[in-house]
This record gives sequence, C-alpha cells and structure tokens, in this order.
Amino acid sequence: MPKILVHSDAAPTTGFTNHSTPSPLAQAIRAGDFLYVSGQGPLNPATREVVSDDILEQTRQVLSNLRSVLEAGGATMAHVVNMRVCLRNVADFPAFNEAFREFMQGEKVTRTCTGGTPHRTGVLVEVDCVAYLG
Repeated sequence: MPKILVHSDAAPTTGFTNHSTPSPLAQAIRAGDFLYVSGQGPLNPATREVVSDDILEQTRQVLSNLRSVLEAGGATMAHVVNMRVCLRNVADFPAFNEAFREFMQGEKVTRTCTGGTPHRTGVLVEVDCVAYLG
C-alpha cells in the first residue's frame, strides 16, 4: 500500500528554520486508513514565523494549522484518535489546556503532553496527531 503525501497551503511546512531550504518533511502522510500529521508549531502559514509569545495564541495557531492539514487529508478533528503535545514550559499546561478544550469543543482524543524544548526559538508548543479515516 503506497503512502500518500498530504499538503495544505493553509498550514506551514516546516523542518528547517532556513526559509530557502526545502523541507524534508511531509505535513501529513496517509497510509491506509490512517493519517499521520507532522508536528505543527505556532507559525503563520504565509510567513513561517512564530505568531506570538503568548501560549494561548500559540496553541490556537498550532491547532488551526493542525486542522488545516487534517482537512487537506480528508479528515476533521472528529477523526483524530491520538495527539502528542510538547510544551517548552510545563507551567504553561493550564493555559494550553484551556485553549485546547476551547478548540476541541467536547471532541475526545487520547493525548500525551510532555515538557521539552521544541527545536525553534520562540516556539512554546508543538502538536502532532494520528487520525483514523476508516
């Protein structure tokens, strides 16, 4: 079964901070009935720059980018079965979770949230996910 690359112009393609270097990453890959979405950061799709230094605004942008990639792959948040979250500062968890709850509007997923250091300066949160389309 071949993998199908998924791309949305409404979300940034990342992988390198040098804008002139093509990314080696796919925004998402569909394999069978599953859609694997690469980690999305709080980047403006047009400029590929961090949108804000506020965790609430960053979380909303991350989830908006994630939704755009899901839609390009024929999915919605209702198809998401698992999400992984990386927070630069674990003290941001309550604010992140507030924006997450607001965005999810009651939709349930499994989720792991860890503290770590996203690769790009200024990025406070990154989220990836797996969606089931079967």
